[in-house]
Amino acid sequence: MKLLNPSLFFFFMFFPCSRSCNSNDKTTLLKIKKSLNNPQILNSWDAKTDCCTNWTGVVCTHRRITGLTIAAGDVVGQIAEEIGDLTDLVILDWSSLSRLRGTIPRSITKLKNLVYLRFRITELSGPVPEYISELRNVTFLNLSFNRFNGSIPGSISQMQRLETIQLSHNKLTGSIPESFGSFVGKIPKLYLGNNHLSGEIPKSLSKTNFNTVILSGNNFSGNASMFFGHNKTTVTLDLSRNNFHFDLSKVKLAKSLVSLDISHNRVFGELPLELTNLRLDHFNISFNSLCGSIPQGGLIQNFEVYEFSNNLCVCGAPLKRC
Repeated sequence: MKLLNPSLFFFFMFFPCSRSCNSNDKTTLLKIKKSLNNPQILNSWDAKTDCCTNWTGVVCTHRRITGLTIAAGDVVGQIAEEIGDLTDLVILDWSSLSRLRGTIPRSITKLKNLVYLRFRITELSGPVPEYISELRNVTFLNLSFNRFNGSIPGSISQMQRLETIQLSHNKLTGSIPESFGSFVGKIPKLYLGNNHLSGEIPKSLSKTNFNTVILSGNNFSGNASMFFGHNKTTVTLDLSRNNFHFDLSKVKLAKSLVSLDISHNRVFGELPLELTNLRLDHFNISFNSLCGSIPQGGLIQNFEVYEFSNNLCVCGAPLKRC
């Protein structure tokens, strides 16, 4: 389970919860409850009680609602337009709601204080809206395990405080936006696995130094060598189960790499000697067109045979001798 950013915990410690909630916020929550068909999980949301002290998933700061979490419940309905009236929200976290349907309403752009946004494991669908980029204070964006389709909005690159983009396990199509080569703020961790994305990686990404790139389970093609480089500080790189085609022997590996998976592609060439210098805890090059001997030394020989298997002519420990 993904933990909240530690800074958010400090936020709620510094501004302790108040004893009575704002009447407008309370009215808004009751409208949200109704839009979700008054689910049992929200039985504590009783108009006769105080929403800041008694209501499940509600966090208040100075009488205003700053956190709203709904998870693993019998919710049936859509995200109410009134969600945008909770203008002090810092955390909005709805997950494991298998009958939450519809789209993300435009009113969400009114949440100018939002830092953490997660709609995960729901039946939300339609395009990821361009206007999501108007949430300029969001650092963590997780829309994974839903039914979103269409292309990835290039406007996400304008979210200057964004640290993590999680859009995996949807039905997104097209390629990675050109604008992801020029984020206006930090370069976020990028999770785009298990979609229907395709095409080549834009050349604009060649100078982008990602900490984490997960592109597995798509239909990308062409060259992915721009994700490698001596001067990069990439920790996790997962290009598996695509149609990438490049010469691995010509790439330069970042010394920071801890997890590397290029399995199930059309990668060719030989394994770089630099692999012996890496502190890898995950490594898989299986089902490619690689050839030559496995470099000896470092941690490479600690990996299983299957993680090297189904290549043209890779040999040496832990495989058979050359």
